[in-house]
Amino acid sequence: MAKGKVDALLGIVFGDEGKGKVVDVFTPKYDIVARFAGGPNAGHTIIFEGKKFVLRSIPSGIFDEGKLNIIGNGCVIAPDLFMAEAQELETAGYNLKERLHISKRAHLILPTHRVLDRAYEAAKGKNKVGTTGKGIGPTYSEKASRTGLRVGDILENFQQKYQMLKARHEQILSDLHYTDYDIAEEEQKWMEGVEYMRQFPLTDTETEINQALRQGKNVLAEGAQGTMLDIDHGTYPFVSSSSTTCGGVCTGLGVAPNTIGEVFGIFKAYSTRVGSGPFPVELFDETGDKIREIGHEYGAVTGRNRRCGWLDLVALKYAIMVNGVSQLIMMKSDVLDGFDTIRACIAYEKDGVQTTDMPYDTEGWTPVYRDFPGWEQNLTSLTSADQFPQELKDYIRFIEEETETPVTIVSVGPDREQTISR
Repeated sequence: MAKGKVDALLGIVFGDEGKGKVVDVFTPKYDIVARFAGGPNAGHTIIFEGKKFVLRSIPSGIFDEGKLNIIGNGCVIAPDLFMAEAQELETAGYNLKERLHISKRAHLILPTHRVLDRAYEAAKGKNKVGTTGKGIGPTYSEKASRTGLRVGDILENFQQKYQMLKARHEQILSDLHYTDYDIAEEEQKWMEGVEYMRQFPLTDTETEINQALRQGKNVLAEGAQGTMLDIDHGTYPFVSSSSTTCGGVCTGLGVAPNTIGEVFGIFKAYSTRVGSGPFPVELFDETGDKIREIGHEYGAVTGRNRRCGWLDLVALKYAIMVNGVSQLIMMKSDVLDGFDTIRACIAYEKDGVQTTDMPYDTEGWTPVYRDFPGWEQNLTSLTSADQFPQELKDYIRFIEEETETPVTIVSVGPDREQTISR
Protein backbone atom coordinates (compact mmCIF):
# COMPACT_ATOMS: atom_id res chain seq x y z
CA MET A 1 0.00 0.00 0.00
CA ALA A 2 1.31 3.45 -0.93
CA LYS A 3 2.12 5.59 2.07
CA GLY A 4 0.24 8.82 2.62
CA LYS A 5 1.84 12.25 2.53
CA VAL A 6 1.82 15.37 4.68
CA ASP A 7 1.17 18.48 2.62
CA ALA A 8 2.12 21.72 4.37
CA LEU A 9 0.13 24.93 4.03
CA LEU A 10 2.17 27.87 5.28
CA GLY A 11 1.96 31.61 5.56
CA ILE A 12 5.24 32.59 4.01
CA VAL A 13 5.75 36.26 4.81
CA PHE A 14 4.36 37.92 7.98
CA GLY A 15 1.22 35.82 8.46
CA ASP A 16 -2.39 36.97 8.19
CA GLU A 17 -2.47 35.78 4.57
CA GLY A 18 -5.70 33.80 4.71
CA LYS A 19 -4.49 30.32 5.65
CA GLY A 20 -7.77 29.44 7.31
CA LYS A 21 -9.81 30.02 4.18
CA VAL A 22 -7.51 27.88 2.04
CA VAL A 23 -7.39 25.05 4.60
CA ASP A 24 -11.18 25.09 4.61
CA VAL A 25 -11.21 24.86 0.80
CA PHE A 26 -8.56 22.09 0.72
CA THR A 27 -9.98 19.93 3.55
CA PRO A 28 -12.19 17.67 1.37
CA LYS A 29 -9.01 16.33 -0.28
CA TYR A 30 -7.49 15.17 3.03
CA ASP A 31 -8.21 12.69 5.81
CA ILE A 32 -6.63 14.70 8.63
CA VAL A 33 -6.03 18.43 9.20
CA ALA A 34 -3.42 19.19 11.86
CA ARG A 35 -2.11 22.40 13.45
CA PHE A 36 1.63 22.06 14.08
CA ALA A 37 2.65 25.31 15.82
CA GLY A 38 1.46 28.48 17.49
CA GLY A 39 -1.25 29.39 19.94
CA PRO A 40 -4.30 31.62 20.34
CA ASN A 41 -2.45 34.83 19.45
CA ALA A 42 -3.57 34.75 15.82
CA GLY A 43 -6.91 33.97 14.21
CA HIS A 44 -7.80 32.15 11.03
CA THR A 45 -10.94 33.75 9.55
CA ILE A 46 -13.30 31.58 7.51
CA ILE A 47 -16.39 32.85 5.68
CA PHE A 48 -18.96 30.65 3.95
CA GLU A 49 -22.73 30.55 3.44
CA GLY A 50 -23.01 34.01 5.01
CA LYS A 51 -21.34 32.84 8.24
CA LYS A 52 -18.02 34.00 9.68
CA PHE A 53 -15.81 32.11 12.12
CA VAL A 54 -12.47 33.06 13.68
CA LEU A 55 -10.42 30.04 14.79
CA ARG A 56 -7.48 30.48 17.16
CA SER A 57 -6.31 27.00 18.20
CA ILE A 58 -8.71 24.65 16.44
CA PRO A 59 -7.66 23.57 12.91
CA SER A 60 -9.58 25.12 10.03
CA GLY A 61 -10.68 21.72 8.74
CA ILE A 62 -13.20 21.43 11.57
CA PHE A 63 -16.16 22.42 9.38
CA ASP A 64 -15.95 19.17 7.40
CA GLU A 65 -17.80 16.72 9.66
CA GLY A 66 -16.06 13.70 8.16
CA LYS A 67 -12.47 14.71 8.87
CA LEU A 68 -10.22 14.26 11.90
CA ASN A 69 -8.62 17.46 13.20
CA ILE A 70 -5.52 17.46 15.40
CA ILE A 71 -3.83 20.04 17.61
CA GLY A 72 -0.22 18.90 17.48
CA ASN A 73 2.56 18.80 20.05
CA GLY A 74 4.16 21.96 18.64
CA CYS A 75 1.17 24.06 19.68
CA VAL A 76 0.49 25.85 22.97
CA ILE A 77 -3.05 25.88 24.36
CA ALA A 78 -4.91 28.16 26.78
CA PRO A 79 -7.73 25.95 28.17
CA ASP A 80 -10.10 28.85 28.84
CA LEU A 81 -9.72 30.29 25.34
CA PHE A 82 -9.94 26.83 23.80
CA MET A 83 -13.18 26.18 25.67
CA ALA A 84 -14.73 29.45 24.47
CA GLU A 85 -13.70 28.73 20.87
CA ALA A 86 -14.96 25.15 20.91
CA GLN A 87 -18.26 26.03 22.57
CA GLU A 88 -18.91 28.68 19.95
CA LEU A 89 -18.54 26.03 17.25
CA GLU A 90 -20.74 23.59 19.16
CA THR A 91 -23.42 26.26 19.50
CA ALA A 92 -23.23 26.71 15.72
CA GLY A 93 -24.02 23.00 15.31
CA TYR A 94 -20.59 21.40 14.90
CA ASN A 95 -19.84 18.24 16.88
CA LEU A 96 -16.20 18.34 17.98
CA LYS A 97 -15.75 15.82 20.78
CA GLU A 98 -14.72 12.74 18.78
CA ARG A 99 -13.05 14.35 15.77
CA LEU A 100 -10.81 16.89 17.46
CA HIS A 101 -7.79 15.25 19.08
CA ILE A 102 -5.25 17.11 21.21
CA SER A 103 -1.64 16.09 21.68
CA LYS A 104 -0.70 15.25 25.23
CA ARG A 105 2.67 16.82 24.44
CA ALA A 106 1.28 20.26 23.60
CA HIS A 107 2.12 22.84 26.27
CA LEU A 108 -0.39 24.72 28.43
CA ILE A 109 -0.61 28.52 28.68
CA LEU A 110 -1.31 29.43 32.32
CA PRO A 111 -3.02 32.65 33.45
CA THR A 112 0.31 33.70 34.98
CA HIS A 113 2.00 33.21 31.60
CA ARG A 114 -0.17 36.03 30.30
CA VAL A 115 0.83 38.25 33.22
CA LEU A 116 4.48 37.41 32.59
CA ASP A 117 4.02 38.33 28.93
CA ARG A 118 2.80 41.80 29.91
CA ALA A 119 5.50 42.20 32.54
CA TYR A 120 8.32 41.27 30.14
CA GLU A 121 6.99 43.69 27.52
CA ALA A 122 6.71 46.49 30.08
CA ALA A 123 10.30 45.87 31.19
CA LYS A 124 11.56 46.29 27.60
CA GLY A 125 10.17 49.81 27.34
CA LYS A 126 10.68 51.26 23.86
CA ASN A 127 12.30 47.98 22.73
CA LYS A 128 9.15 45.95 23.25
CA VAL A 129 8.41 43.28 20.65
CA GLY A 130 4.70 44.07 20.36
CA THR A 131 3.30 40.74 21.54
CA THR A 132 -0.41 40.08 21.87
CA GLY A 133 -0.10 39.47 25.61
CA LYS A 134 -1.56 35.97 25.23
CA GLY A 135 1.32 34.30 27.08
CA ILE A 136 2.73 32.58 24.01
CA GLY A 137 6.38 33.62 24.47
CA PRO A 138 6.67 32.73 28.16
CA THR A 139 5.05 29.34 27.49
CA TYR A 140 7.47 28.46 24.70
CA SER A 141 10.35 29.74 26.85
CA GLU A 142 9.42 27.30 29.60
CA LYS A 143 9.06 24.52 27.04
CA ALA A 144 12.69 25.17 26.05
CA SER A 145 13.84 25.40 29.66
CA ARG A 146 11.98 22.13 30.50
CA THR A 147 9.83 23.63 33.23
CA GLY A 148 6.43 23.88 31.51
CA LEU A 149 3.17 22.01 31.91
CA ARG A 150 1.76 19.88 29.10
CA VAL A 151 -1.74 18.75 28.23
CA GLY A 152 -0.92 15.25 29.46
CA ASP A 153 -0.22 16.66 32.91
CA ILE A 154 -3.92 17.37 33.49
CA LEU A 155 -4.47 13.59 33.70
CA GLU A 156 -2.49 13.04 36.92
CA ASN A 157 -1.57 15.11 40.02
CA PHE A 158 -2.42 18.23 38.08
CA GLN A 159 -3.23 20.60 40.94
CA GLN A 160 0.11 20.00 42.58
CA LYS A 161 1.98 20.59 39.30
CA TYR A 162 -0.06 23.69 38.57
CA GLN A 163 0.46 25.29 41.97
CA MET A 164 4.22 24.72 41.80
CA LEU A 165 4.53 26.42 38.42
CA LYS A 166 2.18 29.23 39.43
CA ALA A 167 4.30 29.91 42.54
CA ARG A 168 7.42 30.05 40.36
CA HIS A 169 5.73 32.61 38.09
CA GLU A 170 4.63 34.72 41.05
CA GLN A 171 8.21 34.82 42.34
CA ILE A 172 9.45 36.02 38.94
CA LEU A 173 6.76 38.72 38.87
CA SER A 174 7.74 39.81 42.36
CA ASP A 175 11.38 40.04 41.29
CA LEU A 176 10.28 42.21 38.37
CA HIS A 177 8.30 44.41 40.81
CA TYR A 178 5.21 43.68 38.70
CA THR A 179 2.51 43.09 41.28
CA ASP A 180 -0.52 44.98 39.99
CA TYR A 181 -2.54 42.01 38.72
CA ASP A 182 -5.39 39.80 39.83
CA ILE A 183 -6.01 36.47 38.09
CA ALA A 184 -8.64 35.04 40.46
CA GLU A 185 -11.58 35.26 38.04
CA GLU A 186 -9.42 34.37 35.05
CA GLU A 187 -7.98 31.37 36.91
CA GLN A 188 -11.46 30.05 37.72
CA LYS A 189 -12.42 30.15 34.04
CA TRP A 190 -9.07 28.56 33.15
CA MET A 191 -9.74 25.63 35.48
CA GLU A 192 -13.17 25.20 33.90
CA GLY A 193 -11.35 25.03 30.58
CA VAL A 194 -9.10 22.27 31.90
CA GLU A 195 -12.14 20.21 32.90
CA TYR A 196 -13.70 20.88 29.51
CA MET A 197 -10.55 19.68 27.72
CA ARG A 198 -10.77 16.35 29.55
CA GLN A 199 -13.85 15.58 27.42
CA PHE A 200 -11.71 15.47 24.26
CA PRO A 201 -9.41 12.65 23.14
CA LEU A 202 -6.00 13.60 24.59
CA THR A 203 -3.70 11.33 22.64
CA ASP A 204 -0.23 10.59 21.33
CA THR A 205 -1.05 12.41 18.12
CA GLU A 206 2.33 11.72 16.50
CA THR A 207 1.52 7.99 16.67
CA GLU A 208 -1.97 8.60 15.29
CA ILE A 209 -0.67 10.60 12.36
CA ASN A 210 2.06 8.13 11.45
CA GLN A 211 -0.36 5.21 11.64
CA ALA A 212 -2.68 7.08 9.29
CA LEU A 213 0.21 7.71 6.88
CA ARG A 214 1.07 4.01 6.85
CA GLN A 215 -2.55 3.33 5.91
CA GLY A 216 -2.20 5.60 2.89
CA LYS A 217 -4.12 8.51 4.39
CA ASN A 218 -3.12 12.11 3.67
CA VAL A 219 -2.59 14.93 6.14
CA LEU A 220 -2.81 18.69 5.67
CA ALA A 221 -0.51 20.52 8.09
CA GLU A 222 -1.87 23.98 8.90
CA GLY A 223 0.63 26.64 9.86
CA ALA A 224 0.31 29.75 12.00
CA GLN A 225 1.87 33.19 11.48
CA GLY A 226 4.47 33.35 8.67
CA THR A 227 8.10 32.66 7.79
CA MET A 228 9.28 36.16 8.67
CA LEU A 229 7.94 35.57 12.19
CA ASP A 230 9.78 32.24 12.59
CA ILE A 231 11.93 32.03 15.71
CA ASP A 232 15.00 31.04 13.64
CA HIS A 233 14.47 32.59 10.21
CA GLY A 234 12.32 35.64 10.92
CA THR A 235 13.13 39.25 11.78
CA TYR A 236 14.45 38.37 15.23
CA PRO A 237 13.71 39.46 17.94
CA PHE A 238 10.45 40.76 16.44
CA VAL A 239 9.14 37.25 15.82
CA SER A 240 6.82 34.62 17.21
CA SER A 241 8.20 31.97 19.57
CA SER A 242 7.60 28.88 17.44
CA SER A 243 8.87 27.28 14.24
CA THR A 244 6.47 28.57 11.60
CA THR A 245 8.36 27.12 8.63
CA CYS A 246 8.11 23.73 6.92
CA GLY A 247 10.68 22.34 9.33
CA GLY A 248 8.20 23.04 12.11
CA VAL A 249 5.78 20.57 10.52
CA CYS A 250 8.16 17.72 11.32
CA THR A 251 8.89 18.80 14.89
CA GLY A 252 5.37 20.04 15.62
CA LEU A 253 3.59 16.88 14.47
CA GLY A 254 6.25 14.21 14.88
CA VAL A 255 6.53 13.27 11.22
CA ALA A 256 9.67 12.52 9.22
CA PRO A 257 10.96 14.87 6.48
CA ASN A 258 10.38 12.22 3.82
CA THR A 259 6.64 12.30 4.51
CA ILE A 260 6.35 15.91 3.30
CA GLY A 261 4.66 16.20 -0.09
CA GLU A 262 3.48 19.53 -1.48
CA VAL A 263 4.42 22.75 0.28
CA PHE A 264 1.81 25.43 -0.37
CA GLY A 265 2.99 28.97 0.30
CA ILE A 266 0.28 31.56 0.88
CA PHE A 267 0.94 35.25 0.32
CA LYS A 268 -1.10 38.40 -0.30
CA ALA A 269 -0.98 40.43 -3.50
CA TYR A 270 0.51 43.10 -1.20
CA SER A 271 2.21 42.98 2.22
CA THR A 272 1.07 43.42 5.83
CA ARG A 273 2.67 43.13 9.23
CA VAL A 274 1.29 43.32 12.78
CA GLY A 275 3.31 44.52 15.75
CA SER A 276 6.81 45.96 16.00
CA GLY A 277 9.84 45.22 13.88
CA PRO A 278 11.40 46.17 10.53
CA PHE A 279 9.10 46.30 7.51
CA PRO A 280 10.94 47.84 4.54
CA VAL A 281 7.89 48.09 2.24
CA GLU A 282 5.61 49.78 4.79
CA LEU A 283 3.56 52.65 3.38
CA PHE A 284 2.92 55.64 5.62
CA ASP A 285 0.72 57.50 3.15
CA GLU A 286 -2.83 57.45 1.84
CA THR A 287 -2.05 54.39 -0.28
CA GLY A 288 -1.22 52.37 2.82
CA ASP A 289 -4.40 53.60 4.52
CA LYS A 290 -6.43 52.72 1.44
CA ILE A 291 -5.07 49.15 1.33
CA ARG A 292 -5.84 48.76 5.05
CA GLU A 293 -9.42 49.94 4.72
CA ILE A 294 -10.26 48.00 1.55
CA GLY A 295 -8.55 44.86 2.83
CA HIS A 296 -10.00 45.16 6.37
CA GLU A 297 -6.45 44.77 7.64
CA TYR A 298 -7.08 44.48 11.35
CA GLY A 299 -6.04 41.57 13.55
CA ALA A 300 -8.67 38.82 13.74
CA VAL A 301 -7.93 38.27 17.45
CA THR A 302 -6.51 41.61 18.66
CA GLY A 303 -8.16 44.08 16.28
CA ARG A 304 -4.81 45.84 15.89
CA ASN A 305 -4.11 47.83 12.72
CA ARG A 306 -1.96 45.89 10.30
CA ARG A 307 0.90 47.82 8.74
CA CYS A 308 0.46 47.76 4.96
CA GLY A 309 2.81 47.93 1.98
CA TRP A 310 3.44 46.65 -1.53
CA LEU A 311 4.47 43.09 -2.32
CA ASP A 312 7.98 42.29 -1.06
CA LEU A 313 9.68 39.84 -3.42
CA VAL A 314 12.89 39.80 -1.38
CA ALA A 315 10.99 38.37 1.58
CA LEU A 316 8.85 36.15 -0.65
CA LYS A 317 11.82 34.53 -2.40
CA TYR A 318 13.59 34.02 0.92
CA ALA A 319 10.54 32.27 2.36
CA ILE A 320 10.18 30.06 -0.73
CA MET A 321 13.83 29.01 -0.34
CA VAL A 322 13.61 28.26 3.40
CA ASN A 323 10.38 26.28 3.09
CA GLY A 324 10.90 24.50 -0.24
CA VAL A 325 7.60 25.91 -1.49
CA SER A 326 6.28 24.00 -4.50
CA GLN A 327 3.09 26.00 -5.15
CA LEU A 328 2.12 29.60 -4.42
CA ILE A 329 -1.36 30.80 -3.49
CA MET A 330 -2.06 34.52 -3.94
CA MET A 331 -4.69 35.97 -1.65
CA LYS A 332 -6.66 39.24 -1.60
CA SER A 333 -6.04 40.13 -5.25
CA ASP A 334 -9.37 41.95 -5.23
CA VAL A 335 -8.09 44.47 -2.66
CA LEU A 336 -5.97 46.04 -5.42
CA ASP A 337 -8.89 46.35 -7.86
CA GLY A 338 -9.04 50.15 -7.63
CA PHE A 339 -5.34 51.02 -8.09
CA ASP A 340 -4.13 52.42 -11.40
CA THR A 341 -0.52 51.51 -10.51
CA ILE A 342 0.67 48.51 -8.50
CA ARG A 343 4.21 48.19 -7.18
CA ALA A 344 6.43 45.28 -6.20
CA CYS A 345 9.68 45.48 -4.25
CA ILE A 346 12.37 43.69 -6.26
CA ALA A 347 15.41 44.57 -4.10
CA TYR A 348 16.56 46.38 -0.95
CA GLU A 349 18.99 49.30 -0.98
CA LYS A 350 21.24 50.72 1.75
CA ASP A 351 24.21 53.06 1.51
CA GLY A 352 24.18 52.80 -2.27
CA VAL A 353 24.26 48.98 -2.23
CA GLN A 354 21.41 46.84 -3.57
CA THR A 355 20.61 43.26 -2.62
CA THR A 356 17.97 40.74 -3.62
CA ASP A 357 18.93 38.44 -0.74
CA MET A 358 17.38 38.74 2.72
CA PRO A 359 19.83 40.64 4.99
CA TYR A 360 20.58 39.50 8.53
CA ASP A 361 18.99 42.75 9.72
CA THR A 362 16.51 44.59 7.47
CA GLU A 363 16.52 47.75 9.59
CA GLY A 364 17.51 50.76 7.49
CA TRP A 365 17.08 49.08 4.09
CA THR A 366 14.75 50.81 1.62
CA PRO A 367 12.75 49.12 -1.14
CA VAL A 368 13.56 49.25 -4.84
CA TYR A 369 10.25 49.06 -6.74
CA ARG A 370 9.03 47.98 -10.13
CA ASP A 371 5.71 49.45 -11.25
CA PHE A 372 2.86 47.65 -13.02
CA PRO A 373 -0.38 48.97 -14.52
CA GLY A 374 -3.35 48.10 -12.32
CA TRP A 375 -6.28 46.08 -13.65
CA GLU A 376 -8.86 48.55 -12.33
CA GLN A 377 -11.59 45.92 -12.59
CA ASN A 378 -13.77 44.23 -9.98
CA LEU A 379 -12.46 40.66 -9.59
CA THR A 380 -14.94 39.45 -6.98
CA SER A 381 -17.46 37.98 -9.42
CA LEU A 382 -14.91 36.12 -11.55
CA THR A 383 -15.12 32.32 -11.54
CA SER A 384 -12.28 31.32 -13.87
CA ALA A 385 -8.66 32.31 -14.46
CA ASP A 386 -9.56 32.79 -18.12
CA GLN A 387 -11.58 35.82 -17.04
CA PHE A 388 -8.61 37.55 -15.39
CA PRO A 389 -7.75 40.94 -16.91
CA GLN A 390 -4.45 40.97 -18.79
CA GLU A 391 -2.84 43.26 -16.20
CA LEU A 392 -3.49 40.69 -13.47
CA LYS A 393 -2.16 37.89 -15.66
CA ASP A 394 0.98 39.93 -16.28
CA TYR A 395 1.44 40.62 -12.55
CA ILE A 396 1.08 36.92 -11.73
CA ARG A 397 3.47 35.90 -14.50
CA PHE A 398 6.06 38.36 -13.19
CA ILE A 399 5.79 36.85 -9.68
CA GLU A 400 6.18 33.33 -11.10
CA GLU A 401 9.26 34.33 -13.10
CA GLU A 402 10.88 36.11 -10.17
CA THR A 403 10.20 33.31 -7.67
CA GLU A 404 10.54 30.37 -10.10
CA THR A 405 7.39 28.97 -8.47
CA PRO A 406 3.91 28.54 -9.98
CA VAL A 407 0.96 30.53 -8.64
CA THR A 408 -1.68 27.81 -8.76
CA ILE A 409 -4.53 29.48 -6.86
CA VAL A 410 -5.74 33.09 -6.77
CA SER A 411 -8.29 34.37 -4.25
CA VAL A 412 -10.63 37.12 -5.45
CA GLY A 413 -12.77 37.53 -2.31
CA PRO A 414 -13.26 36.34 1.27
CA ASP A 415 -15.79 33.57 0.59
CA ARG A 416 -14.60 30.00 0.05
CA GLU A 417 -16.26 30.10 -3.40
CA GLN A 418 -14.05 33.03 -4.45
CA THR A 419 -11.00 30.79 -4.81
CA ILE A 420 -9.83 30.22 -8.39
CA SER A 421 -7.45 27.47 -9.57
CA ARG A 422 -5.10 28.23 -12.43
